[in-house]
Amino acid sequence: MPRMLDVSDAVRAEIGDEEADRLLAGDNTPGSYDCTSCRTPGDSDQERTSTVLFIGEETAVLAFAHATCLPSQVVQVTEEQLQGAVRSITAEQGPGTVVPEQAVLGVTSGLVLIAGELHPALVVEPTAPIARPGTTGIGDDFLPLLIEQGFMPLTAIESVPPVLHGWSVLLAVGQLHAVLQPGANGGQPVAWWQAHQPLQVTDGWRAAANKHQQVLMFAAPVGSIGRQPREDLLREALDRAAAHGRLVAAALPLAGI
Repeated sequence: MPRMLDVSDAVRAEIGDEEADRLLAGDNTPGSYDCTSCRTPGDSDQERTSTVLFIGEETAVLAFAHATCLPSQVVQVTEEQLQGAVRSITAEQGPGTVVPEQAVLGVTSGLVLIAGELHPALVVEPTAPIARPGTTGIGDDFLPLLIEQGFMPLTAIESVPPVLHGWSVLLAVGQLHAVLQPGANGGQPVAWWQAHQPLQVTDGWRAAANKHQQVLMFAAPVGSIGRQPREDLLREALDRAAAHGRLVAAALPLAGI
């Protein structure tokens, strides 16, 4: 069965007719994928799938999304944001290279109980190992990169982690839009992670965010947390990751509510 793939004119113009035709023929296209918008599995053999091309200053990354989540399109992002999302950008890959394999940052919201009080939390887990930009190894540098930014390693979730100044969580009209990090040379904050469609949060999560005026962000390498259907199971997964030295955290102020 031909893959049910949509390649927009804008994406075709960026990647060229030859590459677009290869994608439509089934080359360089995974049958199954994690949707870059909703982060749930998709199958380009069974459902309409959009090609989404993220373009930074020097790098381009091709991702896939359910057609019901996103149309095929070109999205301009900062190079820092793009480098943080791709699985590996090697020194041999030149500007404009299309990289079919990339890690997407999966973000889950939930309430975490610490010292008898509920705190709004975001749990970030990539879909693949994150290599340090410019390296060719197969290691996972996701946690070391975050620790270098000021996130704190946890062995147990017993107290609220320290505030990481310069980072923030952007909420607007009750929806989650982005996690912001400091801009280069003290410039305007830039998106470390950005929702392609604003994510809904529960009334309880929003109320807790209003109360504390900050959100706890927990991050773990791929395979540490998984998709948990309930908050109690999410907490158990966080506790396991912490006990195995696979969890970092920080408290991020709200950039809006």
